[in-house]
Amino acid sequence: MIQIVIAEDHLMVRAGIRALLERAKDMKIVAEASNGYEAVEMANDLKPNVLLMDIMMPRLNGIQAAERVRSYKLPVNILLLSMYADAGLVRQALQSGAIGYVLKTSVSEELLEAVRVVSRGGMYLSAPISSIVSESAPYVQFGGADRPLDTLSPREKEILQLIAEEHTSANIAKVLFISEKTVEKHRSSLMEKLKIHNLAGLVRFAVKEGLVDRNA
Repeated sequence: MIQIVIAEDHLMVRAGIRALLERAKDMKIVAEASNGYEAVEMANDLKPNVLLMDIMMPRLNGIQAAERVRSYKLPVNILLLSMYADAGLVRQALQSGAIGYVLKTSVSEELLEAVRVVSRGGMYLSAPISSIVSESAPYVQFGGADRPLDTLSPREKEILQLIAEEHTSANIAKVLFISEKTVEKHRSSLMEKLKIHNLAGLVRFAVKEGLVDRNA
């Protein structure tokens, strides 16, 4: 039996994914998460075979959550869902430790196959994603030249996402259990590393890099 944790912040979408997976006799949903932070906690506690995550989620997005799961060396295979066949997102996803990337537009029987392949440790990519990887394999696998996002620490990425989600420094401090002064230091470091000098610029950068949903 393939044990699965689903992480998706939209309740109705999550319910639809659950209904699809529950039709398969070889799959069991062991938990559901509404953000990336919860997904990491559930992966750590439950050790599912597959962690199925939307890329665009609050608190930690799917890519950041995948990076954290990998850093914990958890025996969990990660499958990401996305609305976007974007080369930059694909690159980040594969580098984060995910071994599957399925487009939401093709979520149907394909998702069942993807879960089965990923549960065995195999890689599964939707056809448009496979084309992207084939066309830019050296860049996707090895990263090419460093991008500004790559210079940020995991904590800085987390704070950047929260800023882009319009959290104040006080709210970020409460969410992350750190002081407001520490948040401000991280924000200053972000601006210095990215050579961005205002909050609007940070938000635009976060959207461009796929940290938050560009259509939200």
